[in-house]
This record gives sequence, C-alpha cells and structure tokens, in this order.
Amino acid sequence: MIRLTWVQPEDLVGHELRQAAEDGRDAGGIAARWHAAGGHDAPPRAGASEPGAVRLRGLAEDLLDELAAVPSPLPEPSDLAGIIAACPDWPRRRPRAEVDPARVLGAWLGRAAGCVLGKPVEKIPRAGIREIAEATGNWPIEGWFTAKGLPDDVARRWPWNRRSAVNSLAENVDGIPEDDDLNYPLLALSVLERHGRGFGTEDVAKLWLDELPAGRTFTAERVAYRNLLDGVEPPATATYRNPFREWIGAMIRTDVYGWVNPGDPATAAEYAWRDARLTHTANGIYGAMFAAAMCAAALVADSAEEVVRAGMSVVPRGSRLYAAVRLAVADATREDDFERVVDLLHERHGDLHWVHTIHNAALVAATLVHGAGDFTATIAGAVAGGWDTDSAGATAGSVAGALNGGVPERWRLRDRLASSLTGFDGVSPAELAARTQEMMRA
Repeated sequence: MIRLTWVQPEDLVGHELRQAAEDGRDAGGIAARWHAAGGHDAPPRAGASEPGAVRLRGLAEDLLDELAAVPSPLPEPSDLAGIIAACPDWPRRRPRAEVDPARVLGAWLGRAAGCVLGKPVEKIPRAGIREIAEATGNWPIEGWFTAKGLPDDVARRWPWNRRSAVNSLAENVDGIPEDDDLNYPLLALSVLERHGRGFGTEDVAKLWLDELPAGRTFTAERVAYRNLLDGVEPPATATYRNPFREWIGAMIRTDVYGWVNPGDPATAAEYAWRDARLTHTANGIYGAMFAAAMCAAALVADSAEEVVRAGMSVVPRGSRLYAAVRLAVADATREDDFERVVDLLHERHGDLHWVHTIHNAALVAATLVHGAGDFTATIAGAVAGGWDTDSAGATAGSVAGALNGGVPERWRLRDRLASSLTGFDGVSPAELAARTQEMMRA
C-alpha cells in the first residue's frame, strides 16, 4: 500500500488539532473523539502514519471539516485589505530603484549557498547539527558540512538526510543541486515572464499544474496541489483540509517578487500575497510577504537592520509572526553570543513544528541582525538554529548576498543549477540574474 505523505486525511487531523491550539480555537471535544477512536497526535517529523490508520479515514474527513468551521479568535486577517489595515507602518509605493547588477547576482548566489549548506542537516535537531560540525572541525560553521572524519557513533546518532548528503557535502558538492527552495523562485520568475506584473493566483496555480511535478511538493503545497486536481478553486485551495497553511512553504517562494521591485517593499509584498494565498493563510502569508519585502529592500539597503524593518512593515502588528520577529530582533541586538539568541528562540517556539513559518522567520531575522552583513555568520546562524535548515539558510543567504553584492569565494558553487522544471535544468545564476533584471524593467 502506498502511503503518500502530507495528504491522507487520517494523517492530517493531528496536525489540524495542533494548528487549532496555535490559533486559539477550542477543539477539545473534537480531539477527544479522535483520540477515543484511536487517532494519533501530529508526529514531530514524519508525514505519514502506519497503514492501519486508513480505517480512520471517514472519521478524519468529518473531523477536518468540523475543525474548519471553528473560527480563530485571533486578529490575523488573510485578505490583502485586512492585512494592510493591520500594518500601521505599511510602506508607501515607490518607483523601482536603480540596482547594481552585482547585488542581483549576489542574491541568487546567496540563496543557493544558504540552501546547500542546510541541505545535509535538514531534519536533524540543533544538538545534532552542532555535534556533527564539532566532530569534523567545523564549529562555528565556516564551510560546507563533511562526512570525512565524522565518528561512526555520531553518524549513527544523527543520521544524515540521505537524499541530500549525496550532493551537498564538501566532498561531493558539484554545482547547485535541485531543491524546492530553488525551484519555487524559478517558478516565480516564470509566472512574471509569462503573465507580467498583473499575474494572479490562478496564474500561479496553472503554472504549477503545467510545470511543477507533484512529487516535488510538500506539506501545504502538496495539499493545495491535490485540491487543484479535485477542482477546488483558489484561495479555498489553502484552507480545504490543509493543516499546513501556516508552515514555511510560502515564505520560500517569494524572493523574486522582492528582487523585481527593488526599494518597493509594498509592491513586493502584494505580489507575494497573490502567490501565497494559493496555499497559505494568516502567518503563512505574512511570512511570504515578510521575505519579499526584505528582498526588495536588500537590493538597495545599507544594513541588515534596515532590511528587517522593511520586512516587519508588511506584517500585521497584532500577529504571532510580528511578535516573534520583534522579540528575536531584540535578542539579536542585545546578546553577543548568537547561541544564546537561539536558546531564547527555542524556549519560546520549541512546540512548533520544525517547518512552521513563525520561528523560522524569527530565526532568519535574528541571524540577519546579529550577522550584521557577515555572509558566513548569517547563513551559519540560520542553519545552526536547527529548524528548516535549508529554507532558513536560503532566505538568509538571499538577503545577505544582496546586501554584499556577492558571496565569499568559499560559498561559490559551480555555475549550474539542477532542476526538473522545464527550461531550467543547467541554468546559471548569472542567466537568472539577467532575467530578473529584465523583469525589473518590465
């Protein structure tokens, strides 16, 4: 029997109950019925339960629909007008600024480097990442992870991500391997090239169906993809039996919307909203807007603090994401030791799933501020934080690469990106940067 991850109803109820606890819904009665029937809580890392859970599918479908009918009491809108109204510092639209081409290339190179650094330790907790790095003489993290010299007992205790370790270690990295954190920016560039600046959520959805293999989607994106195939129209694709709608998937998709709107975080955030609402709501959308606004600022800003402020300006003031980022920035400003900053983040957000938007966005903001423009310290902090290592590393690297107008030589990869997307396999970052600049002028 095939157990597809992230889409089986019996695997989604535990995650939806967890989401209900996070967004303030009273789901105690529904949880009791689920547990009484033998249903399980959300697993900390796995995406599918054991095959016998299929017996609960009918009940799971009913409970998911019941949970969807319970409104959240939190002031976290998902519509664009509501989001703007909830942002007292929402920036005014600005003409697109002139940009040094080196900063655009630096953004692409930085995103790739941060992603590849985080790939081999994805799904490994913070303690394991540090132990692996220390055992191979790479702590504090200064270069690619390696398996050379890693003691067998450490390798057994912290198993590598098997799919990533084959192409993301110092001894085998050759070019830029395929990753969803890089495929989605390629799709964003494609939607702009095909549909222009007036693109809509439906255009993003159609492009996915045309170009994005279903097996390359995860969590909220996989659920939304399933919903599209079932005939569900956006934005209901984001809410129908989708307990992952506040996870990080939308945040990793929106850098390009910032890059094509340099110096204009407001427009970048609006573009991100159009994309994100296909799969996400509330804080999931805010994370996408936060990243896009930071990327718009990063091409023209002088400091990481300025970039993070631009990102925060498009996040509703009363949201959980805003509160998390604000505290993370305060910690990063106050604490000399970044490990102490991460300690505080884990104390506050340790109950969230490792790919949730809120704590990953807070970690990215913290490492940007604490790194103060140092590219290595910035991507190392994002990865060492121990949550969604390649995604956080990619976003932090994108911003730091743009601020620096490039990346240090040690983080340069062979000029070739692998992708299953039509027309992109083997593309160079230089070509991507040139195409991004074309869209700036469109």
